Amino acid sequence: MKKYLVFISALLVVISLVACTPKVEQVEITFKQNRPEIDGQLKAFAEAYEVETGIKVNIVSCGGSSCSLEEMLKSDVTSSNLPEIFVINDIEAYDQWATFAADLSAEKWVSDTDFALKTEDKVVGFPVSIEGWGMAYNADLLEAAQIDPTTLNNYDAYVAAFAKLETMKVDLGIDSVVSMAVGTNMYWYTGDYIFNSLLSEGLTYGDLSVTNDLLAGKVDTIRLNMFAEWIDLIFSYADKTILTSGDYNSQVNAFLNQKAVFLHQGSWVDGNLKEATFNMAFAPNGSTKEVSDGIFVSVSDWYVVNKDAKHVEEAKDFLEFMVYSQIGQDYMVNKIGLTPAFKNFTIEPKGKLSRSVFTWVKAGKVYSLNQNYFTDEFRFSKISPMYDQLANDILTVEQFKIIITRAFTDNAK
Repeated sequence: MKKYLVFISALLVVISLVACTPKVEQVEITFKQNRPEIDGQLKAFAEAYEVETGIKVNIVSCGGSSCSLEEMLKSDVTSSNLPEIFVINDIEAYDQWATFAADLSAEKWVSDTDFALKTEDKVVGFPVSIEGWGMAYNADLLEAAQIDPTTLNNYDAYVAAFAKLETMKVDLGIDSVVSMAVGTNMYWYTGDYIFNSLLSEGLTYGDLSVTNDLLAGKVDTIRLNMFAEWIDLIFSYADKTILTSGDYNSQVNAFLNQKAVFLHQGSWVDGNLKEATFNMAFAPNGSTKEVSDGIFVSVSDWYVVNKDAKHVEEAKDFLEFMVYSQIGQDYMVNKIGLTPAFKNFTIEPKGKLSRSVFTWVKAGKVYSLNQNYFTDEFRFSKISPMYDQLANDILTVEQFKIIITRAFTDNAK
């Protein structure tokens, strides 16, 4: 009986100690993002992260036609409930949220990427994924033509390669050397991605010298003339029907069906090229006489950490886990199909062109996206029709040079 009473007393002591132990509150952070199509994958990743760290991440996805992330975040500000992490898609969007952005300059991942969003004195955005674009090529057809793609790095090299391929069209079974489309339904591409070659080809990533000069109406005639000659060269070796009246699908399908050796497009076409049986990659553009050793790369979105949130450090840790854990790398590359913006990744994209982009990124050979410093009206209403007119022989290349120069000077007034 005495032993029983001792046992009961001990048990009561344990119960009282447990009852008096303070309850540890689980740390939770909230992450609001703009792509509903990856909501399931992101929530699965958040669950895996909680298992690894004990930190709960609440995922809120808002985008598409039914939900505006920007409006949701504005409402959050009003109610003093802005999440730990949220998404922005360009520097203009950042300006709206600059007062909330934490300084991420000291984060480990900063040294492993060229694509962090930066202000003059600090890093403010975590790059989500990247896209590359330019001269995609069919490596098998180039090998058959005995053309080394590594030599395709300036205007003169392309002149020689295009001329040789033109004489081999029957032997190679191609309809044209280049697959290109510049009609009105392709202004989204011509106004952005072709135009960008003039702005950043051959320049250090983030160099805005040419962009700022053109915004001020100062035109480097030599650079602009070479750009015009490059565009005219591509058009001269493109299928005329696809060039002038084709759309995205007809342009990409000509490349997929090996009816063209080159495709001037971006890595986003990987989804259309899943059935391709040939090897492919990106080569530099040829818009200058000088050797160009890089391709154009842009960031789709950036993650921003709210400096005033309750759990800022935990939010930073979550982003670091994305970059340096195998779980995070698998999520970003395999689960949602991103091309990583970080050089340390050991998991590479599955798409052939995305893999090529990642190779250029790891080598640090990239040029930036600068066209968004010009207005949509200038790019799509002023510049894009000029390509269309050149393709349809309404303008000669010399006339093209004159009117595009005038467009820059008028834009600066």
